Amino acid sequence: MSDFIVKDSNGNQLNDGDSVTLIKSLKVKGGGTTLKQGTLVKKIRLTDNHEEVDCKVDGMSIVLRTEFLKKR
Repeated sequence: MSDFIVKDSNGNQLNDGDSVTLIKSLKVKGGGTTLKQGTLVKKIRLTDNHEEVDCKVDGMSIVLRTEFLKKR
């Protein structure tokens, strides 16, 4: 991975294993479900793209954009 800093919607630095909260309800493509605003997402994993993180929510492995996340 490159030496770049991943930041949430408020400009706080995100690291592997951090917990974040969704700031907006999001529809999951192909999942037929919606993640509600305020959902807690634990143990995020950084990707090669500084605008995205991998995580598991309700047993689904998904990629979330950092612009919709707030660090806890």
